[in-house]
Amino acid sequence: MVILAASLINVLLALPFSLGGHPCFGLYWQNPQFLLVLSEVYSVPGNTQVTCSFIVALMQKHQRRKGLHLPVGLHIYPAHPQNTYLSSGDLRKVLPVCSNQYSTYREVVIRSSLPPGRYIIIPSTGGPNLQGEFLLRVLTEPGSNAIAAPTPTPQDWSAITEPSFPHQAALPAIGSIRPLFQKHSNKKGFCKPLRLHQLLAEAIQGGVLAGSEKFLSLEHCKSLVALMDSQGNAQLDWLEFQTLWDKIRKWTDIFLVYDTNKSHHLEYKEVEPALKAAGIMVDDLVMQLVGLRYTEPDLTISYPGFLYLVMKMESMIHKFQAYDMMGHGTVTLTYKQWLHMTMYN
Repeated sequence: MVILAASLINVLLALPFSLGGHPCFGLYWQNPQFLLVLSEVYSVPGNTQVTCSFIVALMQKHQRRKGLHLPVGLHIYPAHPQNTYLSSGDLRKVLPVCSNQYSTYREVVIRSSLPPGRYIIIPSTGGPNLQGEFLLRVLTEPGSNAIAAPTPTPQDWSAITEPSFPHQAALPAIGSIRPLFQKHSNKKGFCKPLRLHQLLAEAIQGGVLAGSEKFLSLEHCKSLVALMDSQGNAQLDWLEFQTLWDKIRKWTDIFLVYDTNKSHHLEYKEVEPALKAAGIMVDDLVMQLVGLRYTEPDLTISYPGFLYLVMKMESMIHKFQAYDMMGHGTVTLTYKQWLHMTMYN
């Protein structure tokens, strides 16, 4: 039996240096960081791998009372050999060793084991400038420990002048979105798939991803509308489009970060880390299906194809979570529920 000792850490994300959002954003380094030192080894008979068990839980405080449902997540990284925090430069070079999908659940949990060593825990919200109060709980075996890392000054961080939001070079400015939506919506203020196709094509043409619009299909836009359509009328109103646009901006940041050769396509090997940055964990089988279903003939994924893929996977995950209310990892569906879930997406 593994006996875990609790280390309780209060995290207040309403502070100015705690609004970094998702790892794809240049402001991610502004999130609070916590040093996790794993030293006590848990040995399993017959298992030669040396690991330390731990549980990290991030709970939203008072959010339900306020009517807030923030997407929150946890990432755990290898620590810097000399420092007790990761700089912006460090974060560009390392991938998380543990993470979970961003969720609006009251509490998200990572239960895992890692080799003895020093790690950095970074809790965050799904987008920048989302304020809320949280409780971070770390449970480790006796002998291990977790402490809050010191907050560095901006001068301590490398590449501090890098663009915080890569999508700003690829998409229209936020002030142009409402006029663009009005231009492509009908007289009743709704945007249908064909109009959405025209809108997104126009938006892409003016930025660094110009040319990618030729990979945008009407079928993509039909699915984007279906996945965002809360009223079941195959069209988006302004509020629904705003939600979609916020997602597109976040995913564009991720795409631009992982499109390392700036080809406007993700290589197959870049897709899995890009999905992980979007909070979506996949196994080898799912990646094979992605390669068969969502790639171009050269096994790359275009920018519009990436938006469609992440939107589809996020929607499927959220639908599963809606049925898995107890968080057991299994759901039971009727035949009719299955058809309703899969036919209109």
